[in-house]
Amino acid sequence: MFSLTAALNACGYDVGLEDSLPIRASVRAQVKAITDASPAAARARDAVCQFWKEHETPDAPGQAAPYVSLGLELGPPPLFATVLPEADLPPDAAYILGVVPLLQRFYQTAALHGLWLKYQPQYDSLVHQFHDQLADAITQNDLYLKLPFSNYAGRHFVVYLEPLLAPGQVNSRNYADSYFVVVAPGQDGLLKVPAIRHTYLHYVLDPLALTHGASLKRLEPILLDLHGAPLGKQFKNDISLVVNESLIRAIEIRTTIPRSAEKERTASVQRSVEEGFVFTHYFYEALAGFEKESTGINDAYGNLLHDIDLEHERKRAHDTIFAAHASPEVISPDKVYSVGNLLNSAEQKLAHGDAAGARDLAQQVLEHNSGGDETGRAAFILARAATLSGDMQAASAGFQQAVQALHDSRLLAWSHIYLGRIFDIQEQREAAVAEYRAALAAGDPAADTKSAAEMGLAAPYQPKPRAPR
Repeated sequence: MFSLTAALNACGYDVGLEDSLPIRASVRAQVKAITDASPAAARARDAVCQFWKEHETPDAPGQAAPYVSLGLELGPPPLFATVLPEADLPPDAAYILGVVPLLQRFYQTAALHGLWLKYQPQYDSLVHQFHDQLADAITQNDLYLKLPFSNYAGRHFVVYLEPLLAPGQVNSRNYADSYFVVVAPGQDGLLKVPAIRHTYLHYVLDPLALTHGASLKRLEPILLDLHGAPLGKQFKNDISLVVNESLIRAIEIRTTIPRSAEKERTASVQRSVEEGFVFTHYFYEALAGFEKESTGINDAYGNLLHDIDLEHERKRAHDTIFAAHASPEVISPDKVYSVGNLLNSAEQKLAHGDAAGARDLAQQVLEHNSGGDETGRAAFILARAATLSGDMQAASAGFQQAVQALHDSRLLAWSHIYLGRIFDIQEQREAAVAEYRAALAAGDPAADTKSAAEMGLAAPYQPKPRAPR
């Protein structure tokens, strides 16, 4: 991150410069002195700058956000190798991936390693300075939500301090099961703690939504009442996003606005409802009961959903005059629900028989990804949804697309098994046998996979007759 942001600053990234800590101006001066003295370093810098200008987006010129996304997915210098396969990178990071070889040359010619060693003590000092402030904010959230501890196996919540970025901006990202915040302290000595706390609430609550698919599906009809709300498309298509953002806003109102300021609390709730987060009012009132009980949010989450009176909330939404604009979300919907989470939601819908809902979510992934396991998994879900709908032609095409994209041994094996069964139904036994053999060769050690493939080899697949409705 230091190498990327140092390069951008050398190219004229000046956003928030006047409010930045002195370290930013110092690094910029050091890099300028190096490039002034070294033609090779100057050429390497110019190559990065040209790339930066050529890849600016019209709606956000001169911004560093895509480079933050990329920086979170790069390994250490001097290689800066991507941690994820290229096909699995977030779209904004993948768009600028071509900067990596340019960054490699700039890192070496400008001797950025030595520069980092010079400033590393100042970075460590910043971490020490702000650690307790952030830890206290997170602890207060844990206490309010009655969480036993904030460590989750296989999941991470990480805050990076990068003083070469603009202090007024917060870059929050959700990749798979991990949440990252990249933020710069300013001359006022403050961090954007509310935005960090907001991201942490997503980190805690988003996984809970994924385990309550049936309860959330019951609430989906209210999405029909939100067409006039100033919400992004993904909010209007995913009840999980609306519910969790409403809950998070209600928590923030109850924990950051004093009880004595009831008018301010009420106004904040109403403003949130008018922006389209229509469950904020319900959660605000329901949390009063939660505060009195000993049950933590992990156990109370399901009850909070169960107790929603859908018809009452739909009437509230119908009677609401929505605002023209919504306040910007700290994590945009595509970051809140990463590709992996979208696919998890799609599989939940499939498990509950909602083939159309699963198809819509999987199709979103396919529209923004062109390869890798996530594309293969989306194709696999689409194929299974087509199977539920009785469209064998679409199912066959989906499983074949999955086979071409997948590296996951289990999904790859089952794609071959499903293709074998389709070929058996079509009385193409030779093709079916080839698919069952490919399933065994995929390398999935699970007993059910091996059994299904071996049964397919032993005898043609015979679909079970459907029970009468």
